[in-house]
Amino acid sequence: MRAAVGALGTLPVHILGTGSYLPEKVVTNDDIAARVPNTTAEWIRRRTGIAERRYAAPDEAASDLAVHAARSALTEAGLDAGQIDYIIVSTTTGDAPIPATSSLVQHALGAHRAAAFDVNIACAGFLTGLEIARAFVMVRPETRALVIGTDVYTRFVDFQDRATAVLFGDAAGAVVVGSRSDGAPGILDVELVGRGDAHHLIGMPAGGSRRPASATTVTDGGHVLHMQGRAVSEFVLAEVPSVLTDLLKCCGYEATDVDHFVPHQANAVLLGELAERSGLSGARMHLPLRHTGNIGSASIPVALDEAHRSGELKTGDVVLLAGFGAGMAAGAGLLRWSVPNGGSDG
Repeated sequence: MRAAVGALGTLPVHILGTGSYLPEKVVTNDDIAARVPNTTAEWIRRRTGIAERRYAAPDEAASDLAVHAARSALTEAGLDAGQIDYIIVSTTTGDAPIPATSSLVQHALGAHRAAAFDVNIACAGFLTGLEIARAFVMVRPETRALVIGTDVYTRFVDFQDRATAVLFGDAAGAVVVGSRSDGAPGILDVELVGRGDAHHLIGMPAGGSRRPASATTVTDGGHVLHMQGRAVSEFVLAEVPSVLTDLLKCCGYEATDVDHFVPHQANAVLLGELAERSGLSGARMHLPLRHTGNIGSASIPVALDEAHRSGELKTGDVVLLAGFGAGMAAGAGLLRWSVPNGGSDG
């Protein structure tokens, strides 16, 4: 089912600034192979495309990473935190169940006039937040919103399980969303899909109201990430291409019109097959996962920030975003790129 808000108006909504943050600690495949049974550095690289990832410092939580990324995005947008109306944080590894991680980010930034809330749809959450922000701007054009993806998955993996332990890193990415007066098209549309019938494919089974934390839930691994890797890959390849195709068709585009493909940084092998099945072989696919690993909600904004700051995105380029993950949920966003804050192409 479509969840777009195009009917609210025709005002172009833009990304006014991007930012990202990777923790300092670099963890290589050799480091992982020394810790995770039945793995080698070459096996990890061949199966995932990942060479290294970043781990948050012991005193860094999801909100800390988010604040770094948000400040970078605000600087590029030329805005102070006090000018932000909404802070939307996508995370499944927040600092604590209560308060919302977004509230901690709001306080740290000094964004005291902003409403703040979290989105918990894992690796599709950033696109959900982007669509919410777009709706706010379309209703009130003066609105400025921060959309942040941040995750610290390395605190929640079982290092005896190579299916998950080799994949994940920690990071945050952010964008500032708002309107511009220059008439450039900006964010064209967003497509969001939910498949709750597949919720069992990825999860952390304990720590909530159904299975509160106890000595038993800790002992039986209820607080670490569980993922049915093969079934997740099958879900992505079966469900996501149609989401991308539907969005492109709705906007009057074809896959061959896409210049840049910016997907959730799940696994390079899986993403290569997804691009091929979706007719996106001619698009430039951005894969920072080679040095970040799978960074959950941060995947899309980090990839977008790196592509932008490297000068690869040019004004007028067609950029397709794709997210998918626990829930199960999937989403896509289509942009006509405009250089944030009225700058020029690098």
